[in-house]
Amino acid sequence: MQTYAKINIRLFEEVSKLYREIIKKLENWKKSSKRKPLIVNGARQVGKTWILKEFGAKYYEKTAYINMDNNHRMKDLFNNYDMETIIQGLKIESGVSIEPENTLIILDEIQEIPKAISALKYFNEDANEYHIIVAGSLLGVTLHEGVSFPVGKVDMLNMYPLNFKEYLMATGKHDYAKIIENKDEKLLSIFSENIKRCLREYYYVGGMPEVVNDFAVNKDYNSVREIQNVILKDYENDFSKHVPKSDLQKVIQIWNNFNTQLAKENKKFIFGAVKPSARASEYENAINWLISSGLLYKVNRVNDSKMPLNGYIDYNAFKLYFLDVGLLSAKNNLDVRAIIDGNKIFTEYKGSLTEQYVLQEIKSNYNLDLFYWTSNSYQAEIDFVIQYDNMVIPIEVKAEINLQAKSLKRFIEKYGGKVNIRTSMADYRIDGMISNIPLCVIGNFDKYILK
Repeated sequence: MQTYAKINIRLFEEVSKLYREIIKKLENWKKSSKRKPLIVNGARQVGKTWILKEFGAKYYEKTAYINMDNNHRMKDLFNNYDMETIIQGLKIESGVSIEPENTLIILDEIQEIPKAISALKYFNEDANEYHIIVAGSLLGVTLHEGVSFPVGKVDMLNMYPLNFKEYLMATGKHDYAKIIENKDEKLLSIFSENIKRCLREYYYVGGMPEVVNDFAVNKDYNSVREIQNVILKDYENDFSKHVPKSDLQKVIQIWNNFNTQLAKENKKFIFGAVKPSARASEYENAINWLISSGLLYKVNRVNDSKMPLNGYIDYNAFKLYFLDVGLLSAKNNLDVRAIIDGNKIFTEYKGSLTEQYVLQEIKSNYNLDLFYWTSNSYQAEIDFVIQYDNMVIPIEVKAEINLQAKSLKRFIEKYGGKVNIRTSMADYRIDGMISNIPLCVIGNFDKYILK
């Protein structure tokens, strides 16, 4: 299975070139007069290597690509920070004549050589004429292990799985993607059932590039699930390689438990559900490792609607979400027909998949921190609260065409607020102080609230 997946991704890269919006951000980085060495951060298998090579091929005459994994020559090269020697070593290793004006340097899997991360400071200070991008699958973890990180000397860019619009582009639904991008309310209403089916399809397939490429070519849901399971197994294999032995069992316990908690109506993470009498302090390192690796997102509760939101965090209450909605479907072993047709078997998981999707769309399109809110009595709960354009915006998530918003109305009564969002399968409409934004366009919510 492992071999199957790796062979086919190379084939699919030739057949189905993925549209990724991060290319625009990379282009802006290249053009910037304040350009610094760039770190592209993200979980394994979100497509970092492919997108950087694609960027190099399109925007540079030459690309000097070097994989740092198990590369003893590069480990020796970065033992000191003589930039002339480093550039010459990179030239020899890549087989590319590196010229500042027309060459992109890519250092992949940089977490394997921590001193190479520190060297980015000297690229910025002493060799800024060179265009260098580094990527690492577990970079966030590495940075917590005593690496001398070049604070203020690098640019940072986060990469996520394909969002819904990118998924539509990759699977040949370009016109639907244009409807979403252009905020065409009339066409969105006319083709709403078609787009809703694509969205439910996305809940199953998700946004991992290898999975999307396979589905774009084969339209085979069984193949999708096989590849998703390989990816999940790859992540699990990473645990034994990278997690400190003292935390390994706890990481596995969190990994095996978070998705079942997310499926509950009350999605607050309960340590007692992991192990009876478990304490938060026991699992803090394990959770932080999974977050740093990009596999989980932590959404903290806030107890007020004031800015900055991170000043009102209740650290005793949080939810854990996953990297990708399709992988969450696979981890829960959900049947494709249950998701796409929406039968009763799917009811238990409908809310968790929808919330997971909304989180991904906001992360991918806006790179914002997300929080949630509950009343002191816990009788009202807002799924997500974000800070955007100098506003605090509550987002109530509904899985289907549900226009009730009891919790949102209670939030508005307590705090007011200029913008309040309810997102569901219903068409766009304004209901008093509430904007109902269709789920399929929640990744473009700014176009619906800022008129």
